[in-house]
Amino acid sequence: VAFPTETVFGLGAAVTKLDAVQGIFTAKGRPSEHPLIAHVAPGANLAGWVAEVTPVMKKLMNAFWPGPLTLVVPKGERMPVQVTGGQQSVGIRCPSHPVAIELLKHTGVPVAAPSANRFGKVSPTRAIHVLAELGDRIPLILDGQVPEVGIESTIVSLLNARPAILRPGAVTASQIEAVLGVSVTTHE
Repeated sequence: VAFPTETVFGLGAAVTKLDAVQGIFTAKGRPSEHPLIAHVAPGANLAGWVAEVTPVMKKLMNAFWPGPLTLVVPKGERMPVQVTGGQQSVGIRCPSHPVAIELLKHTGVPVAAPSANRFGKVSPTRAIHVLAELGDRIPLILDGQVPEVGIESTIVSLLNARPAILRPGAVTASQIEAVLGVSVTTHE
């Protein structure tokens, strides 16, 4: 199902429904080794989905969730490798859009969701864009207001001692540094 977040529209499937997860790759024409971001509802229990909620992770979650920040952390035993592109890490975030939050609350498990567009194309910010791009490839589009941000989430890797920004977005390096009290590296 396509749904709005505060960044762009996502194309989501419950991580426990592996046929639906595969459907994301098929609809987008996305290579299966490209990991998907797992979206969770505010206050969701992450036990088993991530290996551990570390103090650094908790600081960033408290400061920026719900919101446009994705954290790359070691995956938990419950997170399927089909979601992580075969990697032992997972990108996880909590969107702030009310439609996304309702979907995630009703799903009860993380929802794997990249942007709702064909692979390599511009990320959509309106339901009409999703319809034009994927309308014949997906069963449902949840409409919602135009996203507040309109660009993808900031992705921060917490896999090493020093946090690293893998993709810049609305949450800036200086905001992250202010919360953590350490400098972050940036990878383009």
